[in-house]
Amino acid sequence: MNHRRIPKRRAAIAGGAAVALLGAGVTFQTANASEEAPRFTVKSLSAPAAGTLAATLDKALGGDAAGAYYDAKSKALVVNVVDEAAAESVREAGGRARLVQHTLAELTGARQTLKSRATIPGTSWAVDPVTNKVVVTADRTVEGASLDRLTEVVKGLGSKAELRRTAGEFKPLIAGGDAIHSGGGRCSLGFNVVKDGRPHFITAGHCGKAGSEWAESQGGQAIGTMADSQFPGNDFALVEYTGDTAHPSEVDLYNGSTQAITKAIEATVGVKVTRSGSTTQVHDGEVTGLNATVNYGNGQVVEGLIQTNVCAEPGDSGGSLFSGDAAVGLTSGGSGDCSSGGETFFQPVTEALTTFGAQIG
Repeated sequence: MNHRRIPKRRAAIAGGAAVALLGAGVTFQTANASEEAPRFTVKSLSAPAAGTLAATLDKALGGDAAGAYYDAKSKALVVNVVDEAAAESVREAGGRARLVQHTLAELTGARQTLKSRATIPGTSWAVDPVTNKVVVTADRTVEGASLDRLTEVVKGLGSKAELRRTAGEFKPLIAGGDAIHSGGGRCSLGFNVVKDGRPHFITAGHCGKAGSEWAESQGGQAIGTMADSQFPGNDFALVEYTGDTAHPSEVDLYNGSTQAITKAIEATVGVKVTRSGSTTQVHDGEVTGLNATVNYGNGQVVEGLIQTNVCAEPGDSGGSLFSGDAAVGLTSGGSGDCSSGGETFFQPVTEALTTFGAQIG
């Protein structure tokens, strides 16, 4: 095999840094947008530029940061703040300031309470900058005493949290973007990368263990060996290709063409993204939350994930989440399917690259 492409099937993103934390788009009645001072102009930004500005403002605002998200319609970065001094800093930088009730630190505290008191299989939570709340989701398996406990904990957090239900079941989407196989399992290739000058690819950690061999077809000749795998906690893995042949940095669009991938970026709530996987091919959607925690069950808790409304199904695990020519995430798991929809979670690519000391291309 001379070249390896990364697949996509049907299609499938708030804020690149901590400032743009997590989201699920709902209406927050008590979060009031502040009036923009006439002497400031809100900048029209691309999604990557909005993520960069979000990271800059996160550092500048410090404890006054309350989350941020990208308004794709107006191409503006909306930054939540809790006082006018912070709002002034946002306007000076070209963002749209929005006065809200809770700081990011307060919402992070609510997440810690959930972690210590409500780590229940079938649940997830993420900070939603649009509602200025921690959105807690329980899948169909959460019932009885577990649901009562979760409801009590969320109620105790007051206006800082909101409980929702999903009809599906949270689970890692292993079965199978091009398909990759190991033993009886199928996952999807995420992105081709280079580590120490040698060709590798990254995929989901729950797909296999270090030392496992991977092929393009079930029972086929191995194309690589998994060098490192991290799951739970994280959900990413590194596979070293057999041989020294370079593999192009591109994603299979399942229509005879590919999308070149030239870089990796942080996700931002509100940004449009596409997912490619070996089961459902290419699907589109947007980032709805960042730094999400998902309790898959059996002690399989993964933190720091990107939450989206892009559909996925078993076998899509490890597949590519991208925005234009930028790598964004690796498919981890979720609920629902590509007929009914649902929530889907992705491991940030930037974290995987940093951990492995690898680069796109």
